[in-house]
Amino acid sequence: MSTAKTVIIEAFGGPEALRIVDREVGEPGPGQIRIRHKAVGLNYIDVYQRTGLYPNALPLTMGMEAAGIVEAVGEGVTHLKPGDRAAYAAAPPGSYCEARVMPAAQVVPLPDAISFEEGAAMMLKGMTVVYLFRRTVPIKRGDWVLFHAAAGGVGLTACQWARSEGINLIGTAGSDEKCALALDYGATHAINYRREDFAQRVREITGGRGVDVVMDSVGKDTFEGSLNSLRPLGMMISFGQSSGKIPPVDLGLLGAKGSLAITRPSLFTHIARHEDCQQIARDLFDKVTSGAVKIVIDQRFPLDQVAEAHRALEARKTTGATILTV
Repeated sequence: MSTAKTVIIEAFGGPEALRIVDREVGEPGPGQIRIRHKAVGLNYIDVYQRTGLYPNALPLTMGMEAAGIVEAVGEGVTHLKPGDRAAYAAAPPGSYCEARVMPAAQVVPLPDAISFEEGAAMMLKGMTVVYLFRRTVPIKRGDWVLFHAAAGGVGLTACQWARSEGINLIGTAGSDEKCALALDYGATHAINYRREDFAQRVREITGGRGVDVVMDSVGKDTFEGSLNSLRPLGMMISFGQSSGKIPPVDLGLLGAKGSLAITRPSLFTHIARHEDCQQIARDLFDKVTSGAVKIVIDQRFPLDQVAEAHRALEARKTTGATILTV
């Protein structure tokens, strides 16, 4: 039985809580595969899990997405076979490793035209963009969307997706350089939230109307401004909280601000059914292989420098996607 370098935490905490151990990798059981990773994706949900904001039982094997080669399949697995290139963003956590056994249902065949590094960088962020634009609220050509953290891994994919569908995306970011990056990748407008009141600027850009949809992964710091950026009957999609947990909301506020709607979706609900997961992945792969969406990998860290990768992510020093090389 082989072993694999694996990143775990034994207590919640900062990047220093991340430890590398050698773990045995067994054979897949029914409905499982064994996959040997070529690259691993880094996401803000990993930080939430490391700190305990999203609590899991300890010790916890870290990571939610990766790409590699299927080594073995268990009974009942028909959509993958040994030797297949594959990628995933899926529960349970455990992708920060050289190889693992895991459920097969949310692992998808990776097209030859997409590299392992792109596959590892795109699955969680890219499938998030698919459900935000295609499965949460109807968004049509010409609509206006406000997207926070537009120069991040999800953001740059969202900018390109919006441009490819004729959707007007207003991006926010924390520096002029990041705003320029969002514009390069398809944002219609970009707002430096450190220098401008983004809600006021959104009103100016939209002629006082407000946007149809806000997509907000920042949370506490942007929540009220996001609501103030919406048109009457607009939709607020809160899909993360990198700045901290959103305090309790008085639902009456939504009525007072224009009969607004709010939702808190998770990718893992959208991909829980095998068929849905495979379709969302195909929608993403179609955009990438057509050239409409380019996966931007701006940081690469070896697996044994995972703590440094987490520090860079939390310090907002990253743009695009970050991967761990195995």
